Amino acid sequence: MLRNRIYYGLKPFVPQALRTAIRRKLAMRLRKQIGDVWPIMPGSERPPENWPGWPGGKKFAFVLTHDVESKVGLSRCRALMQLEQDLGFRSSFNFVPEGSYRVPSELRKELTASGFEVGIHDLKHDGHLFASYRGFKRCAARINNYLREWGASGFRSGFMLRNLDWLHDLDVDYDASTFDTDPFEPQPQGRHTIFPFWVSGPNGSSLNGQHSVSESSSRGYVELPYTLPQDFTLFVLLQEKTPEIWLRKLDWIAQHGGMALVDVHPDYLCFDETITRPREYPATHYKSFLEYVSRRYDGVFWNTTPRKVAQFCAWVQKAATASEA
Repeated sequence: MLRNRIYYGLKPFVPQALRTAIRRKLAMRLRKQIGDVWPIMPGSERPPENWPGWPGGKKFAFVLTHDVESKVGLSRCRALMQLEQDLGFRSSFNFVPEGSYRVPSELRKELTASGFEVGIHDLKHDGHLFASYRGFKRCAARINNYLREWGASGFRSGFMLRNLDWLHDLDVDYDASTFDTDPFEPQPQGRHTIFPFWVSGPNGSSLNGQHSVSESSSRGYVELPYTLPQDFTLFVLLQEKTPEIWLRKLDWIAQHGGMALVDVHPDYLCFDETITRPREYPATHYKSFLEYVSRRYDGVFWNTTPRKVAQFCAWVQKAATASEA
């Protein structure tokens, strides 16, 4: 958590461009030390206990999520939605309820009417959601209001900060604030699995080590870790020029029947031919990634929204609990 405190201590005083430059330098240095755990964490391919496989006999799940962090990102949502629609994919768009922009209800309705999902991304996206439990409780009440108003069932915190125990105060079916392995994040501890897992409620047994989808508690939520590196990490911090790391990790996840879940920010996608902002990368990187998945794995992957993955995993948990009774 030291990196977390340093980073957020700098935020009010250091311009964004300089903060990004600092993070990039640290990331480049860190990359030389973590080749044995990133982008693939050995052992994370082990399926959970009682894992039945994906619906319809699909080989792996392919889940697309988007965190919209700014007005720029908001303005690019329709272009991103159209790109995915044209290629036959659906995804989830997570919006900040009380951030630097307001989400038009028309956009949320357009997304859901087209088969996409709308989720909640933090409350203010200021890095302070988990500063204290008392403060979190106050924020949770407001987040729950937005969940009801938007008809949303999923949550992801800003900057992937998290306390999975506190998230039981949210009225959600799933959370997506964790990852299998991502040493570049301010809170870098990964969950070391490429599968969804069940987080039992306060009355259920705790989850340690290898997770099970069949916890005995009937209260809880599904955790959906992202298992492909974030676009910001690849293309802004590490300045990769191709999606090759995505493709290599995706092939490995497909081989082991896991869940390939990625977080792509419209804020950093450039749909124009010329990049004019320092924190952008060509949208063609993302497009070629989707085309690769469609071409290589046609008919064998389950592309669905996070809500539906959570519903499936909750059903698995319920069925396993019933069989144990």
